[in-house]
Parts: sequence; C-alpha cells; structure tokens
Amino acid sequence: MEHQSRSQGQLSPSGDTEDMTALLAPRLAYFAGVARTEHVTRAAQEMRVPQSTLSRAMVRLEQDLGVDLFARRGRTVSLTPAGRTFLTSVERALAEVRRAAEEVRADADAATGKVAFGFLHTMGAETVPALLHAFRADHPRVRFSLVQNYGEAMIERLRAGELDLCLTSPVPDAPDLVALRLDEQKLRLVVPADHRLAGRRRVRLSEAAEETFVTLEPGYGLRRITDDLCQQAGFRPRIAFEGEEAETLRGLVAAGLGVALLPPPAVPRPGVAELTVTSPRAAREIGVAWLDGHPDTPPVAAFKKFLLSRRGSLLA
Repeated sequence: MEHQSRSQGQLSPSGDTEDMTALLAPRLAYFAGVARTEHVTRAAQEMRVPQSTLSRAMVRLEQDLGVDLFARRGRTVSLTPAGRTFLTSVERALAEVRRAAEEVRADADAATGKVAFGFLHTMGAETVPALLHAFRADHPRVRFSLVQNYGEAMIERLRAGELDLCLTSPVPDAPDLVALRLDEQKLRLVVPADHRLAGRRRVRLSEAAEETFVTLEPGYGLRRITDDLCQQAGFRPRIAFEGEEAETLRGLVAAGLGVALLPPPAVPRPGVAELTVTSPRAAREIGVAWLDGHPDTPPVAAFKKFLLSRRGSLLA
C-alpha cells in the first residue's frame, strides 16, 4: 500500500468536528479489520471488499487524520503507537454501534420486541393492567416501557419519539397525529360523605355552583373538561386546591376541602359520596393517539390492532 503525503486532503485542526466524523466513520471498520489481521490482502478477503478499496481507504484515513497509523512492509502492516491509540477508541465505538444495532433489532422483534406506551394516571390502577394482561395472552414475551402522565405531556413525548402510542383524554386533534376514540368514561360529582348533597344519587352540576372545587392543574385534560362542564352549567368553579392525581383529589374531598368532578375510582373510597351528573352530560372520551406516518415495529402494530379491537369495551 503506497504511502502518500499527509498534506493531501487533510482537514485542518480547526475543521468542523461533524465533517471529520462524517469522513472517518465509513472507514473505521476497515481500519479495525486491517489492524486485527495486520495484512491488507487477508483483511480484504475477510471483509469481502476489493483490496484496492481497502488500501485507498487506509491511505485516505491517514490523510484525513494527518497521522501515520501503520508501518508498511509490502502488504503486511503493523500499528504505529498512534495507530494503537486510535484502535482502542475505534473498537469501543464499533462495539457501541453493534450494541445499538442489537438493541433496536430486539425492540422490533415481533415476538419479544418493545412497545413504549403512555396513559393517563387515572387509567393506571385497573384499565391498563387489564389491557396488558389480555394482550399478553397472545403475545407473552412482548415487553412494555410504560409512562404515566397527563395528556399534553404524552403528546409531546409522542412527538419527541419517546412513545409509540398513548391513551389520552380529550382525544387530540392535530394534523401530525392520528387519534381515534376508543371509549367514554362518565364523570361523577364527588362530595364529602357529610355534604348536603351526599344523600342524593343524581344531581345537576348547577347545584354545585356555590361549592369550592378541587381540580387537576391547568394543562390536564380532566381540568379542561371540568372547566367546560361548569361553564355549560352556568358558572365558573371556585378552585381551592389543584393537584396532579385524581385519587389525591378524592382524598381532599373526603377531608372536606371541596368537591370534584372525577372518573370512577378503582375501589370505593370511604368518606365521599359519588353522584351521577344529569346535566350537562358529564363524560370524557378516551382515545388512542400516535404520530401520523410513523412506521410501526411488529410489536407496536400488534398492540395498536389489539387496542382498536377494544373500541367500546376499553373500560369494561
């Protein structure tokens, strides 16, 4: 392999780091192969590339680095001290690339792959565990990365590529998303057990117009629904406490700190009465959302198909 002047085609020390990476990356595996065999012909045979291609790649690599990596004796080569230093880092980099490739292949495997799935806090106690149990009856080795959060935060994680799909409410309407309604969940007016309305089974929301409310924080879907329903009932709720989790709000109601519009609890909560709201119609839609045009791995496609098959019975 004829040695050439290091000045030809060499990047200056002030050259852009990304440009250097783009130049070097395609040649790193070639360099590691030649360094391992210490023979250009043998390395070319093992890597199934023309010897001339390999020779040119090594010369060009040294030109770009401005450093001699090999001492040459015909087609036999040995690493210089700089070459040995470079090889250590190259082998680590190639090992990391192999690890990353193995990881993404494993995540996409139809039988054992991974689904990044987001859902509302209020669906974590019963709904999601039941869904996963039913899905894994036919896909026992599919893995899940589970994220509980409020709707807007999950949509942002979808857009960032951190989630494959999510269950959320309200069903989002955005041009970059596919969002489909799956089911509906009735909301109840939750009052303390000793409240003046606690003996009732049904109530108009306007009857709570003078009450103090406890709600989720702004940005949560259930908070928007609460504000909208109160507006439909002719009043703006007086907010005493804002929280991040529905069962915490239920506890605040039990402590006599206000009333709340909440979905049914996973298990009955002592200290509160849960009233059906007859007017306006109090319910929230539950939907599934994913990025439009985003390709699905086989496990994600299977789970998406499963969720859509549960339309109308998601919360049963």
